[in-house]
Amino acid sequence: MSSNTTPSLFYNRETSKLTDFTTTDIVKKARILSLSDLNDKNSESLHSGELPEGCELLQIGATLSDFDLDSLKKNPPNVLFVSHPNARETMWELLFNQFQDSIEWVHTRSAGIDFIMPPTAVASSSSSTENTKFVMTNAKGLFSSTLAEYSMMACSYFAKDLPRLMKQKKDKNWEKYCVKELRGSTFGVIGYGDIGKACARLAKAYGMNIIALKRNPPPGKDGVEVGKDELCDTIYYYGDGKDEEKKKKYLHKLLGECDYTVIALPLTEETKGMIDKEALGQVKKDSVIINVGRGPLIDEDALIEALEHKNGNANLKGAGLDVFSVEPLPKESKLWELDNVLVSPHNMDATETFMEESTEFFVKENLNRYTRGLSLLNPVDYKLGY
Repeated sequence: MSSNTTPSLFYNRETSKLTDFTTTDIVKKARILSLSDLNDKNSESLHSGELPEGCELLQIGATLSDFDLDSLKKNPPNVLFVSHPNARETMWELLFNQFQDSIEWVHTRSAGIDFIMPPTAVASSSSSTENTKFVMTNAKGLFSSTLAEYSMMACSYFAKDLPRLMKQKKDKNWEKYCVKELRGSTFGVIGYGDIGKACARLAKAYGMNIIALKRNPPPGKDGVEVGKDELCDTIYYYGDGKDEEKKKKYLHKLLGECDYTVIALPLTEETKGMIDKEALGQVKKDSVIINVGRGPLIDEDALIEALEHKNGNANLKGAGLDVFSVEPLPKESKLWELDNVLVSPHNMDATETFMEESTEFFVKENLNRYTRGLSLLNPVDYKLGY
């Protein structure tokens, strides 16, 4: 990846390389405030490592009281690094009431930004949100490959009937049975961003047919509702989300055509509850839903009802769920008890080095871009939620 020639402003762990900045001059300094846990080992490259030239770490804290605000007012930060899971209130206090004139860039170490979306009071204030001066970036592209691997594992879990296989092993029961192959089946992707594309790439390698649902068509193809690309046989474009009927039409169409459907959407006001009772009623017979996005994307009560094959709807074969509406998943949830549900504790992106690599991307790539006045990688629009 070259800072001068790359056509993409998005980093991908599999295909991107760190930029060589040795021939590019520094044009400004980065004064960094880290909204993080002081003892977070995954942030060591920022907190105790050697920072790039022109970069200074001012302070580290998890709450407002952890920071020496008087000292910071004398040397105000222009960069805010966010990794603490409970950062929302403190972050927006720093942005709008403490350092609104100095912070130019906010980077979050995660790919999803729902955990730092503005509090209601801030989000509803046009005077606060319309005049923001900062840009926001995230860790898009750093967690996609392992989530794609999980999606294929979840497909195989149901295609090869792993629960039966494990039970037969436990019972020492040598009983042959027929399995399904993934090749030739149809794989749906709801949310065709970096994670969705990584899932599609593996599904294609398995010989699956791929259908995706995406908001907007490529530049220059405004108004196009159906297309394709090098991975997908079909892509449905539903637009900016204002046409609910169009979105519903293509969502239901995809669900009715796919044997396995992975949900890889960001959580926003628009996408919350998108997979509702009506949508689940449209799924293809013996199909599987896989969620690697966020739990609230699915109406969980409606999902349980569909998995229990209530109300005459027996089409949904099973679900592979890495995310849930409430986490940790409450012990009283029926999802624990259903034999046709694969449950994982929101850890299918949690490789041993994933957060460390995410911090290093900030330190080694984007900080160098910032101090040299280059475009930052992985820009997000917090008002849209991704």
